[in-house]
Amino acid sequence: MDKNRKSGKFHFRRRCIQAVSALLYNANLPGFADGSVYKGRSKGICVPGLNCYSCPGAVASCPLGALQNALSNLPNKLPLYIIGFLLLMGVGLGRVVCGFLCPFGLLQELLHKIPTPKVGKSIWTRRLSWLKYVVLAVFVVILPIGYAFAQGMPVPAFCKYICPAGTLEGGFFLVGLREEYRALAGVLFHWKTAVCVTILAGCIFIYRGFCRFLCPLGAIYSFFSRIALLAVRVDKKLCNGCGLCVKACPMDIRQVGDHECIHCGHCAASCPKNAIYFGKERKSDYENKEKNISK
Repeated sequence: MDKNRKSGKFHFRRRCIQAVSALLYNANLPGFADGSVYKGRSKGICVPGLNCYSCPGAVASCPLGALQNALSNLPNKLPLYIIGFLLLMGVGLGRVVCGFLCPFGLLQELLHKIPTPKVGKSIWTRRLSWLKYVVLAVFVVILPIGYAFAQGMPVPAFCKYICPAGTLEGGFFLVGLREEYRALAGVLFHWKTAVCVTILAGCIFIYRGFCRFLCPLGAIYSFFSRIALLAVRVDKKLCNGCGLCVKACPMDIRQVGDHECIHCGHCAASCPKNAIYFGKERKSDYENKEKNISK
């Protein structure tokens, strides 16, 4: 009972952090009333999670959009700021950003709570999870750099052709609130609408479908999974290798803390040995366990 109560508190705190992050990212609340895009000084910095620059509430920039625009300026300008920012977030948090600090991740989790039949994990979902690395390579890196060299113009391909967060937060709000934007909405907007609706509908049936299969930001942070300072960890001295944690995880992990882990804590409640914890090494917990066993 104690373990279930502790797990419940952890998930409640995580949900609160997700909600607060979404609010802080989009603190320009008047923008939602008049359809204006905030252009203050804070737009010169990035938030850790996926959040559209053009959202009327956004008070900072999206790291993916910033990265694509920076790569479009090659070779004239090196993207030192955004690469440094992603390195800092990756080493410090890794995919904790996905589990705690991404508003679009929160939306996907809430959609999945709608009572419908769900698509479980399988070898196919695990294989599809590699697709996000293809999206990262093609739409975030290759196409922006290619357009920059071939045409001398910035084309943030992922934002332009795929990003459902941008369509939902920026496109829908701006087109809905501003008549001049409605007049400009054409084939590309209809394409982005279809992509967004398809992804959101899919997330009702598949837990965090966009995060698992398509999100290039999650792909970037996954490169730091093994070295991130803040993460869900397994006490090897207590773990008996039963595999219940992997079964309980809604993501396509092979083991706790790997590149697919978003550190949401679902695994901890399933562990019969209480071997999974969040944060730094917990030597005292292990020592207490050993003392109890010896008694």
